[in-house]
Amino acid sequence: MKVVGARIPRYDGVAHVTGRTTYVDDVSVPGTLWAKALRSPHHHAGITTLDTSKAEAMPGVRGVITWKDVPLLEYGHLSALGIPADEPLLAKDEVRYRGQPIALVAAESEELAAEAVDAIEVGFEERPALFDVREAFDSDAPKVHQWGNWYPHFEGEMDRRQIRKGDIERAFDEADTIVQGVYRPAAIEHAPIETQVCQVVPEANGRLTIYSCTQALYFSLGVVAAHLQVPLNRLKIVGGTTGGGFGGKVDTATETMACLLVLKANRPVKWRWTREEEFLCSSTRAPWHMELATAMTKDGWILGQKMLTLHDAGAYARFSPYGLTKHSFHHTGAYSIPNLHFDGYVVFTNRTPTTAMRGFGVTSVSFAVETHLSRVAKELGLDPIEIRMRNANRIGDTSPNGVAYTDPSTIDTLQAIADAIGHELPADYRTMTNEPRAGELLPEHLVAQVGSTEGH
Repeated sequence: MKVVGARIPRYDGVAHVTGRTTYVDDVSVPGTLWAKALRSPHHHAGITTLDTSKAEAMPGVRGVITWKDVPLLEYGHLSALGIPADEPLLAKDEVRYRGQPIALVAAESEELAAEAVDAIEVGFEERPALFDVREAFDSDAPKVHQWGNWYPHFEGEMDRRQIRKGDIERAFDEADTIVQGVYRPAAIEHAPIETQVCQVVPEANGRLTIYSCTQALYFSLGVVAAHLQVPLNRLKIVGGTTGGGFGGKVDTATETMACLLVLKANRPVKWRWTREEEFLCSSTRAPWHMELATAMTKDGWILGQKMLTLHDAGAYARFSPYGLTKHSFHHTGAYSIPNLHFDGYVVFTNRTPTTAMRGFGVTSVSFAVETHLSRVAKELGLDPIEIRMRNANRIGDTSPNGVAYTDPSTIDTLQAIADAIGHELPADYRTMTNEPRAGELLPEHLVAQVGSTEGH
């Protein structure tokens, strides 16, 4: 405990600033081939023809792979948790986003690999594309996905993540004011200094050694093994220092395809994305569309809230069902709201598939909740910190899915914020704690939502 609060040097800090840290791209293996990808130039199109013969015949090209070379073409990022797979490793009959990989080449140099990609002949039948989640539900919207335009496989085969708590209609009937708002944080590219990169080496014993920049080593190992249909002990994955990830390197973007090229060529293969590829087709933080309607009393109590969330998954599900689930559990922010009506959809568009980024699913809803609550305070003419402290989670209050809080820190955090910005609080707010509700802090509308913390 001596290091808590102390200023100590990072164990890897000196190596970082002196350039001695080893990253995946620093791994040098004699005889390594270079990989390049043929990517879709269209946002949405059918593939009518695919001919790799000219590329395969080029001197110095050692391997070309398409969907036909993948033992298990579709394996979802959450398949191990029972989430159905929906994304082919390499496009088969259609492409659903610009930059989707269709074929890969391994050659003696990067330049030759790029030339071989250009030699692959592919025909497309372009289709209408969908980019706005708000239009996905229209009857005439372009159809993006084989499941329809939104994910239908939540528990009980529901097509949304749904939360109901309390009596929402009564809450809105009894409200003095209803404040509504729409919040739409945009997609964000992680922009790591290190782009996606992978080096795979065939070993004499038949194993493959994979040098990966993944943020989730064993997760990626399982994904590669599933696609290749080999046992885990046929693979050795080596994680190095990740040169920036922020959630964007949880996706297994390069490893499986580099392994397939190694199996084809029986040579080491490296695949390093260009900065253009990173911006074009790496996963981004998802755009969200969030609609809030909050039932308030004139003195600042939150009686109930209705929320509709549309999560833009891009062209395939990947981690989006998980991200929306986290989002739904946190959709009230740090505040106790006894009556809730929440519907959240994972919506498919012809954008690049989206993924995790710091606080996956939670950061977006925190932005919406806090912005909205500031608007509520302004609408009611109340102090924005005091209204937060009044409705803040306390011991025994229950979350949207009914879990009783045992030690929420909202009160302490708000007091620290007020102190840091020089915001003067009344005495009863300065001494407020997170202890269970009683007296004026337990109005009638909050009684039923209080739960038991025994056994926690």
